[in-house]
Amino acid sequence: AVHGMAAVAWVGGIFFAYMALRPAANKTLEPADRVRLWQSAYTHFFPWVWLMIALLLATGYADLFGRLGGLSNETMYLKLMHGIGLLMVVAFAYLYFGLYRRLSVAVATGDTPGAAAVMAKMRPVMATNLTLGLIVTAIGIAGPALG
Repeated sequence: AVHGMAAVAWVGGIFFAYMALRPAANKTLEPADRVRLWQSAYTHFFPWVWLMIALLLATGYADLFGRLGGLSNETMYLKLMHGIGLLMVVAFAYLYFGLYRRLSVAVATGDTPGAAAVMAKMRPVMATNLTLGLIVTAIGIAGPALG
C-alpha cells in the first residue's frame, strides 16, 4: 500500500503541475510572477518527491528481495517497473541537482529571462517523467493480471 500511495503522490503531483498549474500560470501570470510561482511550487513539492522516491525504493526492494527472492525471480512486468522507476529517479535527480538549482539562482537574482530559459529545459524532463510515471502505473496495475 505504501508503494502504491508513494507512486500516486509523485505521478499525481507531476500530472497536476504539468496539466493544470502550467497552463493556468501561463494564462494568468506575467513571466516574472510565473517563474517565482514555479520556483516556490518546486521548493514545496521536491522534498515530497525525495520522500516518495525513498519510500518507493525501500518498499520495492524489500518486496523484491524479501518476498520474491531477488532479481532472478523478477517477472517481466516487475523488470519494466523497476527499470522505468530507476529512469524516473535519474531524470528527477537531473531536474533537482541541475535545473532546479539554476532556476532558484535565477529567481533569487531577479533574472527572469534566465529563469524562463531554465524552465524551458525543465518542461521536457517533467513531460518525460509524467509519461514514464503513467506507463509504470499502467504496468503496475495490469502486470499482475498478465502474469
